[in-house]
Amino acid sequence: MLKKLILSFFLVALAAAQTKPAPAPQLTTRPAPAPAQTVLPTEETVNSFLQQMFGYDPTLSWNVAEIRPSPMPGLAEVLVVITGPQGSNANRLLVSSDGKHAISGEVIPFGAKPFEDARAKLEKGVNGPAKGPTPAPVTIVEFSDMQCPHCKEAAPNIEQLVALEPGARFIFQNFPIPGHNWAEKAAGYVDCIGRSANDSVWKFIQKTFEQQTNITESNADEKLKALATESGVNGDEIAACAEKSDTKARIETSVALGKSVGVTGTPALFINGRMLGGGVPVDAMKKIVDFQAGDAGASPARQ
Repeated sequence: MLKKLILSFFLVALAAAQTKPAPAPQLTTRPAPAPAQTVLPTEETVNSFLQQMFGYDPTLSWNVAEIRPSPMPGLAEVLVVITGPQGSNANRLLVSSDGKHAISGEVIPFGAKPFEDARAKLEKGVNGPAKGPTPAPVTIVEFSDMQCPHCKEAAPNIEQLVALEPGARFIFQNFPIPGHNWAEKAAGYVDCIGRSANDSVWKFIQKTFEQQTNITESNADEKLKALATESGVNGDEIAACAEKSDTKARIETSVALGKSVGVTGTPALFINGRMLGGGVPVDAMKKIVDFQAGDAGASPARQ
């Protein structure tokens, strides 16, 4: 009898639950905790860590490029350039303040308009050669290194993207990677040619990528000067300009701008502030450009 009463009560309760809609879950928010203090690891500690991680391979070497507070409170950001048989790659480590843990990867922006901050910084700070209309609904900014093999590989795709999007504006920003022994010199040539002959700078960039494997630290002056002349400018004048302090300052400004929007390696492409790494297919990049051109910020949320 007791079992029948319990079963009857359960069936009644179940029927009642089925006739009443379940209350919608309530999203609760909690006050943000006070930001944690950021403790930066020493360069000695970083080098010891890298020795433990990569010391087994004698073909690898590394350079600690920078140790700084991360955009994420409480985490240090360590930028490391690792060089091996296939070339150099920049890497980012996010290190906890206790020095016991690290995350290897990218920090991505978040919020209702996640790319607006980077977009605003780029619009205000770019100083590289540009082509395309201004103003434009979409601005594409590439941070590149003339000695970087990945930049050479990505160049045809980016060139194709720009050709497919004549209504977009494209800007090339110098970002020579530490450890590349002629990249900064080549950046000076790009900057000087871009300021004196905009049509010639694109020829110089293409020619330099084509000759990249033939350029060395010892012959860079000769090769770059010849490529500048082939591109339609006075090679001697450009070489002199590339060595000037104001040219070097402009390159430093470009590198600082890249770091401020999260660039750690090249190529880094920004479409209206949205960062993409190298190797993204042309059709995917075009979809993002078209999406941004169609006012992405007004798109409704997807359920």
